[in-house]
Amino acid sequence: MDGSWGFFPPVVSVYALLSSLALLVMLSISAFFLEFARKIGCRQSRDHSSGVASFFEDPNSLKKVPCPSIFDPAERYISLIVPAFNEEHRLSGALVETINYLQERAQLDSSFSYEVIIVDDGSTDRTSKVAFDFVRKHTIDKVRVILLGGNHGKGEAIRKGMLHSRGELLLMLDADGATQITDLQKLESRICEFAEKELKSPLLSGQGLKISDVSVAAFGSRAHLEKQALATRKWYRNFLMKGFHLVVLLTAGSGIRDTQCGFKMFTRTAARRLFTNVRLKRWCFDVELVYLCKHLKIPMIEISVSWSEIPGSKIRLTSILHMLFELVLIRVGYGLGIWKIRP
Repeated sequence: MDGSWGFFPPVVSVYALLSSLALLVMLSISAFFLEFARKIGCRQSRDHSSGVASFFEDPNSLKKVPCPSIFDPAERYISLIVPAFNEEHRLSGALVETINYLQERAQLDSSFSYEVIIVDDGSTDRTSKVAFDFVRKHTIDKVRVILLGGNHGKGEAIRKGMLHSRGELLLMLDADGATQITDLQKLESRICEFAEKELKSPLLSGQGLKISDVSVAAFGSRAHLEKQALATRKWYRNFLMKGFHLVVLLTAGSGIRDTQCGFKMFTRTAARRLFTNVRLKRWCFDVELVYLCKHLKIPMIEISVSWSEIPGSKIRLTSILHMLFELVLIRVGYGLGIWKIRP
């Protein structure tokens, strides 16, 4: 049989080869995601079981201050957690505005107590010096700094800050000051309103519970600014963001229009349940929080906040790709039961 390909014609042989290669690539990618998700799950288990003591460094004293735990009773009304990575030039202005606001409220209301926790995510500039200058000025009782050593990601920085906070209410906010600090009252009032209704319900009334004992999360949102943002951003950034929002919808479902706003508040109980479960360390931990809220049946409230573009954004094209990677991890980790959720 001259020029013969045996039983298979050339087209069928090439098709079979390409199909085999495609199947091999898909299996390799699936195995990679499964192994990566498994490692993250194992790492989270080690984090919960390690019990390693942590300390705050006090520049005004030679003594180290033990870090409290989210499982301890609250000692402050509100904790503000500020993740910072190479924020030497933007952190100071945001902290001055934030602490001035907190001091004014404390002067008007003697029951209002607060702490600001700055989590330095392995900065290579003078971010830690700026942060410790505020500790020296305001004391470690009001301002605290956690040094992560290496760069782990914004999600991990916030998780660490949440787990070592003392507040009944816990607010995460960005170090650039893009959201007006006074908007925390919008989130605070909605959380208190919701919690008070729950505490008056027949199921909870008479048990001596506080607002911090009710699980609820408030998400600051820039969704009302979307039209303005679409008009000012480059077309390719709009295309990428629209695609990202679609994937977020498919991953976490509907309910929160703006998952990525860095201004979110939680009651102490909600924070304990969420941040002892969250696994993603970088961009999409916000989406994971939405997913966890739905699974744990923690009510979510989305609230419009004032927001302004601050120069120095760290989001790049590679960041978008990393976000998509993490969204796939959420589906793989939770969808296949690799990541267990503690109640």
